[in-house]
Amino acid sequence: MRICLIFMLFVSFSPLASDFNVVEIDGYKIEYELAGKGDKVILLEAGGGASLRDWDPVFQAISEKYKTIRYSRVGNGNSQKSDRHFTSILYAEHVSSLLLALDIKQPITFVAHSYGGSIARDFAAKYPSKLDSMLLVDPSSEHDVDIMRQLDLNKANLEIEQIKLDDMKNGMSNVYLDFWSKRPLPDYPEIPDIPVTVITSVRTMTNPPNLFFSDNGRKMWGELWQDWVSEFPQGRSVLTKNSGHHIQFDEPELVIKELFLLMNNVTEN
Repeated sequence: MRICLIFMLFVSFSPLASDFNVVEIDGYKIEYELAGKGDKVILLEAGGGASLRDWDPVFQAISEKYKTIRYSRVGNGNSQKSDRHFTSILYAEHVSSLLLALDIKQPITFVAHSYGGSIARDFAAKYPSKLDSMLLVDPSSEHDVDIMRQLDLNKANLEIEQIKLDDMKNGMSNVYLDFWSKRPLPDYPEIPDIPVTVITSVRTMTNPPNLFFSDNGRKMWGELWQDWVSEFPQGRSVLTKNSGHHIQFDEPELVIKELFLLMNNVTEN
């Protein structure tokens, strides 16, 4: 897998399955799985280019305790393909429609990885009554490229341009069109005061592929999310040096632990 910035297209580590349920959302056939039971509902959102199988390492453990939904967005996994460009806002609207289709009426806990974090934040801003907490797992940020440019502007611009060209060969990524090509940056509306946990990978590399993965880049990445989550009275930041970008694969026990802590916080409130 080509290593790019943290928010590049990420492919699932697991083979795609074809035996999940299917629901139609906005004219598209979407694969999904719903397991478990209870009053609390967890929704799992995968990263860019990934399917619902990206949650294989933690899905069973979570669904044994809570009603849990995972799905593949349009164009990913075995969901219907499309040439249309989908923004994180449109994907957030699909999440709302998915909940309606599955007759989920109570507020959910949104668990999102990588680019899914942008979708979760858009969902939180647009549908605050449908959300009671959020767990972001090494989420994408609209400030990723800014970290590179602060470290070395000229080198960063060259690296960013090369990544853009690589993306164009594979079809322009949603992430590039959502963030990289937009200045000023997207203005996320205010997210309600809810319990929020962010798990961030700050593991360093011997030979980083670009400035973003340099030691200073990793340090700034962790600080970025610590600052963001500190704005929430019920916010919690967790940094890990033991995982790469796919924390749910490298440290599934950490993701499960932090989710259950978050759910306890929701229950207590």
